[in-house]
Amino acid sequence: MSSVQDRSVIVSGRVRLARNYHDLPFSTQNSPENALLCVERARTALEALEEEYTLYQLNAMPQVERLKLVERHLISRDLLRNVDSGAALIRVDRHVSVMVNEEDHLRIQAIGDGLSLNDTAQEAFEAEEALEDVCTFSFDPQLGYLTSCPTNTGTGMRASLMMHLPMLTRYKQMGNVNQSIAKLGLTIRGIYGEGSEALGDLYQVSNQVTLGRTEEEIIDAVTAVGRKMIDMEQALRQRAMKEKPSELTDALWRSYGLLRYARQMDEKELMQHWSNLRLGVAMDIFQTPLAAVDELLTIAQSAHARRYADQANESLSAEQARCEIIRKTLQITP
Repeated sequence: MSSVQDRSVIVSGRVRLARNYHDLPFSTQNSPENALLCVERARTALEALEEEYTLYQLNAMPQVERLKLVERHLISRDLLRNVDSGAALIRVDRHVSVMVNEEDHLRIQAIGDGLSLNDTAQEAFEAEEALEDVCTFSFDPQLGYLTSCPTNTGTGMRASLMMHLPMLTRYKQMGNVNQSIAKLGLTIRGIYGEGSEALGDLYQVSNQVTLGRTEEEIIDAVTAVGRKMIDMEQALRQRAMKEKPSELTDALWRSYGLLRYARQMDEKELMQHWSNLRLGVAMDIFQTPLAAVDELLTIAQSAHARRYADQANESLSAEQARCEIIRKTLQITP
């Protein structure tokens, strides 16, 4: 289990496995028939498990519902490029999801709590074992699992930590951190992975390559760097409260006030104030439960806000709906 200090910095941990069936061309070359076969194999495999999985066929879903799955990190933005053939099987508790026909036939991912990456990996491996019972994966004795992108060949594993690092950002330390961890074979990406921005001071720390390291070594490396970054972030939080307490607390309370009283807010502004809200909760300045703040990160995003507006009795824009969601989450009356 993760400590309170860990959870004040780490939003979640994730383990993702890239796998391809041995008897089919990789998904980038797939015919519609082969793509459908991948979906059917995955559905059949996961039906055999005790845990319930729901099949989401992207071409049968409204765009806003697809984007809601992206905002919950249950599918990737890359899967949206394959709407005609893409699908996802999502466990009822939303801790495990299997993307089908993204870059590879299967992307198996498990999302867990804090630094418990070993437990999270075990959930991914359990789903993988069931999937391979139906058809074996493409594997080379020397190279390991074969994937569409060579950087995933080997274990096919990406272990990552979603970290909230507002003080490392404010003290302009993220460039130095990125250079340091690159020497260890790790990398830092934005909130939605490669090519995305670090909105809300959120960063994904993950291994860069999967070849030449065991699964255990990958998890150990990401966990060790995660612990170091937690210590660095906590030290800077203490430094800011010692050196410039009024400046820091003023910024946090201003954000809290805007979240409380604003009647419309775009997504970029939300992320700025959300970061200050989470920092204030982590530092015991605000009394909102941290879990509620982390849930707000999802349910106030654009697709969720648009769906809320569509379902509201009165006519609301997404920006107005977002503010209603914020007030309800923070239990603030209009």
